[in-house]
Order: sequence, then C-alpha cells, then structure tokens
Amino acid sequence: MLAANREFLTTRQLSAGSAKKPVGALVIGGDYQGLGIARSLGRRNVPVCVIDDEISIARFSRYTTHAIKVPSLREEKQAADIILDLGHRLDLKGWVVYPTRDETVAALSRYRPALAEFFRLPTPAWETVKWVWDKRNTYRLANELGLATPATWYARSTGELPDVTASPPFAIKPAIKEHFIYTTKAKAWRADSHAELRELFGRAAAQVGPEEVMVQELIPGDGRQQFAYCAFFKDGQAIGSMVVRRRRQHPPEFGRASTYVETIDIPVLETMSERFLRAINYYGLVELEYKLDPRDGKYKLLDVNARTWGYHSLGSGAGVDFPYLLFADLLGYPVKPCRGRAGVNWVRLVTDAPTAALEILRGRQDFWAYFRSLRRAGIESVFSSEDPLPAIVELGLIPYLAIKRGF
Repeated sequence: MLAANREFLTTRQLSAGSAKKPVGALVIGGDYQGLGIARSLGRRNVPVCVIDDEISIARFSRYTTHAIKVPSLREEKQAADIILDLGHRLDLKGWVVYPTRDETVAALSRYRPALAEFFRLPTPAWETVKWVWDKRNTYRLANELGLATPATWYARSTGELPDVTASPPFAIKPAIKEHFIYTTKAKAWRADSHAELRELFGRAAAQVGPEEVMVQELIPGDGRQQFAYCAFFKDGQAIGSMVVRRRRQHPPEFGRASTYVETIDIPVLETMSERFLRAINYYGLVELEYKLDPRDGKYKLLDVNARTWGYHSLGSGAGVDFPYLLFADLLGYPVKPCRGRAGVNWVRLVTDAPTAALEILRGRQDFWAYFRSLRRAGIESVFSSEDPLPAIVELGLIPYLAIKRGF
C-alpha cells in the first residue's frame, strides 16, 4: 500500500480528478525540508512529486506520490531543462513548484519565462531574486533601507586585506553561498588573527574567486542570539508569518542548518523584514536571518532565503502552514492572514543531539538545560508516528549524508 502510494495517485485523488486531473506539487529536493512540504500538502490529498539529485528521505513518505532521482541539479540551465522535461513526461501541467535549495531558486528565476508557461511558479523574476541571491546586493539594499548589517569588507586580492583594520575574530564568507558550501562543506571560516585572515582569504579565493569572498566582523554570541522572520509574502504584506529564535545550530558557530528553534514575539523584526521585502516587490515563501549584536543591541541582517527553510514545519504547529498557504494562493483559493503563536518548539534530533553532546563535553552547554529543552520540543523535523518510514531511512543514511554534505 505504501509503495503504491509513492508511485500512483491515491484512489481519493483519482476519483476527485475524474472530471479534471488534480493539481499537485513538484518539490525539488527531498531532505527533511522537502519532506515537510510533502506532508503539508499530502495530508490535504494534494499529489506530490519529489525530485532530487541525491538519495533523500521524502521519497519514502506515505504522502509522496512520485519520487524521481535525476542527474545533477546544481547547474542552472541543466536543472531548468530537467524540471521542464519531467513536467512534460509526467503530465504535471499547472503544478506548483517548490524549490528547497538556493541554486534551484536561481535556476527557476533565470529561466522563469519558459517554466512559468507550464508550471505555477512562485519563484519571483530575477529582478527580485538578485537582491537575495548575492549578499553584496542584500547588504547594499539593507543599508540603503536603514537596516543594520555586520561590518563587511570586500577585497580583490590578499594585498587589499590591510584595509581591514578592525580587530579579529573575522568570518570569511561567500557572497553567493552555494558556490562556497559545495566546495568546502562549510558556511563560513573563522579567522582569529590578521595572519589567519590572509591565509583563509587566499584559500577561499582559490576555491570560488576573490570577488565572491567577503570578510565580515564576527558578531559575538551563539544560537541564542540568532533570530529569523519567516513569511508567505504577497502584495507588500505578510499573509502568514512567524518570528523565531534559532537557539541551536549545526555546526555551533557557523550553522549550515538550525537544529533547535522556538517561536517568539519580536515585532521589530517583522517591521524590518517587511520593509526589505516590499522594496524588492517580493512574492512567495521567505526567511530572513538576523543576529542580535550584544555590543549595540541591534538586530543585524545576515541572510535572506527566497524559498522554504529547514524548520518550516514548525509553522504548522504554530498555526501557519506555509507550504499550503502558497499552494492555496496560487490556485486562487482564499487564504486568511495568520501569525505564528509564540512558545512552540522544533528540533532536528539527528543533528541536534550530537552537536549538543560536543558542546556539553566542552562545557558550553548544560546537560539538564538541554534535556529540558527536548521535553519542550513538540515538533521533530522528520519523525512522525503517522509517517514513520522517512525517520527510519534517515538513520541509515547518516554516513552518506556525512560524506555528501558534511551533514
């Protein structure tokens, strides 16, 4: 029964679509983020097709109708061609497309005209996406809008680094993060001296080119200083939104992904984020990441993700089902404005537990405080009693994920 549900439309979907084939969702990326989308829509009997260029867990969900392994999705033109070809072969005309990675956002945006003729495509045009794809654009616009950002320096070579006169530590980060992450399996590198800064800048420049390397002040604090604003944004306002504290992340200092997140109420982050999104005429799902600087008390914008984010399934527990809001709007169904309630917690145990164990051993995390936080966590990223197979499969995939992504 489970296998049949992954390969064919369910009986209810077929009967509902006897007069007209039901519209479904094409989810690009099948890790826990894509799994959350499949569950959100599948619970409403929306057919879901998951495609990925990696071995992923969403294909094992009872809510996934089709699961397709494809060649690499990292190159934009190739990804757009694969998506469009798959749409024609599986007859997915009019389906809603959900990207889960930044390079897919870029592919959908740059080749939007051709893709939008076949799919319902929420990803905005490049005139909008360019402001979030490249952090140089993001920070420039944020500063023009009066939003605080970390002090950032750009150098065309190691010879220009003496212009960085601030005191360490520094973060060496990419302007276009996917290029750097796939090469290094890291989100950023830490430099504790100017000599180390020169060395790491040279290594980063050799990997992605000096023009994509940023030197940034390292704002003090751990995940407890990390916040985010999440929304389904349309016509200059949030239809659905929530604000969160990204309390723990993996790795602890430069987190590639959040591991423990709680909803919280910080109105100023809503105001700041919506100012930015209105300025770029944004539509769709989005996450804006901030860090609270204890030195001046300012929330400083770090990143903007023009797609679903890893912990988006926290939204449904807080009263904001982000994937379905987008789906309903694109199909012309009425959607009511909603705002996530504070005090709901989400955890990704497969990365949170080992990260916390190391922090406890290093004396940076209290064991009992950690245990109490787990008791408060009402939502686990993958495990679900109604859909248990993805969690079982993920445990077996840990070695693969560690090699493929650095986990």
